[in-house]
Amino acid sequence: MWVLVDIPILYEDNHVLVVEKPVNIPVQEDRTKDNDLLTMLKSDIKVRHEKPGNVYLALVHRLDRPVGGAMVFAKTSKAASRLSDAIRRGAFEKHYLAVVRGNPPQNQGTLEDFLVKDHRENKVHIASANTKDAKKAVLDYEKIGNNNDLNLIKVNLHTGRPHQIRVQLANIGCPIYGDQKYGQHVNKPGQQIALWSHLLAFEHPTKKDMTENESLPPETYPWQLWPEFCKRS
Repeated sequence: MWVLVDIPILYEDNHVLVVEKPVNIPVQEDRTKDNDLLTMLKSDIKVRHEKPGNVYLALVHRLDRPVGGAMVFAKTSKAASRLSDAIRRGAFEKHYLAVVRGNPPQNQGTLEDFLVKDHRENKVHIASANTKDAKKAVLDYEKIGNNNDLNLIKVNLHTGRPHQIRVQLANIGCPIYGDQKYGQHVNKPGQQIALWSHLLAFEHPTKKDMTENESLPPETYPWQLWPEFCKRS
């Protein structure tokens, strides 16, 4: 691993770039016009590899702005197409860590819901299957740690709907620590959301072997309650 523009690179070759996304940075330019990850990485590649002209770098999945952790980008159109197809086929594994308030009804289970997004308020809601524009959302979860009223949850995400983990966990009475959008009744303003993209596993788009990349959350509260899952500072 090495660091460029303060963004740890977990893996890189001619087709794929896997980085550790910092928290509170948008993955691509939005209406805030704040510095975004995609633009920063393109600029870095251009300088580091001395590339003339425009740099090709494609998003194949997303992370919410306040969320950090492992994220993959495609450096070629072939890689972008094959990685996107793997995601559509459910052949791209995405595992997350989350610290939640409250106890899940079971120590492990599967959540299946239909979600609909309100674009005006940028918020997702649980809906019935026949609601217009509702999309099925599926994840597996497992409780792997407890500290008083906080629990450490491992999530295997089967679908990649906007805000999916946040709204589905909140729906079972386990809002994520620091989530201001789906847990504002129990979280204080300014608390950092404790949701982290922990592991990505996928078939390399050209080599055809399995590629696995892991990122650990920082040694800050509440992650430090479970130091075995934290990145040493």
